[in-house]
Amino acid sequence: MKRTLKYAAMAAAGLAMTSAPALAQTLDEKVNAKFSSATGWFVNFIFSPFPGTSFPWIVAWLVVAATIFTFYFMFIQFRAFPHSISLVKGDYSDPNDAGEVSHFQALATALSGTVGLGNIAGVAVAVGIGGPGATFWMILAGLMGMASKFTECTLGVKYRNEYEDGTVSGGPMYYLTKGFKERGLPGGKFLAILFSIFCILGALGGGNMFQANQAHAQITNVVGNYPGWITGVVFAGIVFAVIVGGLQSIAKVTEKVVPFMGVLYVGAALIIILMNYDKIGWAFGQIFSGAFTGLGVAGGVVGALIQGFKRAAFSNEAGVGSAAIAHSAVRTKEPITEGFVSLLEPFIDTVVICTMTALVIIITGQLVADPNTGLYILDEGGQTIQTIDGNKGVALTSAAFSASFGWFKYILAIAVILFAFSTMISWSYYGLKAWTYLFGEGHTKELVFKIIFCIFVIIGAAASLGPVIDFSDAAIFAMAVVNITGLYMLMPIVKRELDSYLGRLKTGEIKKFQ
Repeated sequence: MKRTLKYAAMAAAGLAMTSAPALAQTLDEKVNAKFSSATGWFVNFIFSPFPGTSFPWIVAWLVVAATIFTFYFMFIQFRAFPHSISLVKGDYSDPNDAGEVSHFQALATALSGTVGLGNIAGVAVAVGIGGPGATFWMILAGLMGMASKFTECTLGVKYRNEYEDGTVSGGPMYYLTKGFKERGLPGGKFLAILFSIFCILGALGGGNMFQANQAHAQITNVVGNYPGWITGVVFAGIVFAVIVGGLQSIAKVTEKVVPFMGVLYVGAALIIILMNYDKIGWAFGQIFSGAFTGLGVAGGVVGALIQGFKRAAFSNEAGVGSAAIAHSAVRTKEPITEGFVSLLEPFIDTVVICTMTALVIIITGQLVADPNTGLYILDEGGQTIQTIDGNKGVALTSAAFSASFGWFKYILAIAVILFAFSTMISWSYYGLKAWTYLFGEGHTKELVFKIIFCIFVIIGAAASLGPVIDFSDAAIFAMAVVNITGLYMLMPIVKRELDSYLGRLKTGEIKKFQ
């Protein structure tokens, strides 16, 4: 996830809007002050830590849920992994099934909403504060999060609405309403409305404005300062051209962009790791030792655990419910199949990409642990910069890659722009489905939201409305409070679907599509 690390990313990227007119800055400050005073209590509540710790309760909410689902479904993320790959390859796909996109397109669309700056800067912040051991806990939390994705995306397909024109609408708002009604439980409609409101707010802020703002900052790092509204207008035009065509248009773009940006980033990481192959064993030793000793890091083992769990929870969004909206549009008549496909998402996002970043940082020696004075990073010139506060996430990652490739800042700029773009188009769909749930389906109603969304792209690139984006971040994680509450109530339905499907798969009733 890209949004929760805004301060680290802004500090590292030099996000001061020096090109903005003084009047705009004054307006920003006024909006910031007013909005912060009205919503600060909500933001503080969502991200507040347990008393006497630095561990946010919302992270515990996500991790505990992932653990419960892992045991309840008997480690389904490992048992079903091979079958998940087969489904993504299309081995069991019937093009005549109801839905709008293939298993691969649904996975790519959901991944485009999670893979991003958090994988670049977020991991650096986690390792910078928690030490190499944070990587171990990050991987563990990512593996458990696969069970959360499996649960919510199965329900998303099962309770989706299918329309005569072939389009579908699904997600937590639908399974909270229909699933609760099916089980005779009260409160489903209220929870669905609450989720939809949070989703729209999150889509316009963290899934839109911050992405445009971050993209503009990275571009100006390479080409120099210029007005942010120019970036906003260009992005808004491209985003509108994609999202106006609906999910099929979004899927066609994400199925190309996501693999490209993934290969671009992971490829560069793999080259560096292979260039330093003799240090790979040592790096994993640092990760495992640090997980249980802290390696002199402030906070020790607890500090490493907290940072690792936070990174995983903020990165893959397992339990938030956003991915269930994208996965609901898949072409299938078996809801459980998309649950299998979706569990690959945290694995790719957290276990693979985040781990790659951590390995590069550790192997290149840009991170230095001193038992007496804490953690340090080395900049590209070999100078030492203390980073206890973790406010140099992008700088640390950039320094690590630039140790081998001096030109990596250009690759980083391209990656962040692609990540920002893919996140915006994915979250436009999430916000749209929440919008249509509240206000009804229809071309005009959908167009209104798409225009509003693109206007916010321009605002995000041209302004620096910190508290507004803080609030949208909190709204995104408030989605998880609502969503996981529903998942606990509905997980017996998922268990029934799972047992039925695996039984039919074992007897040969379910066959590969020819």
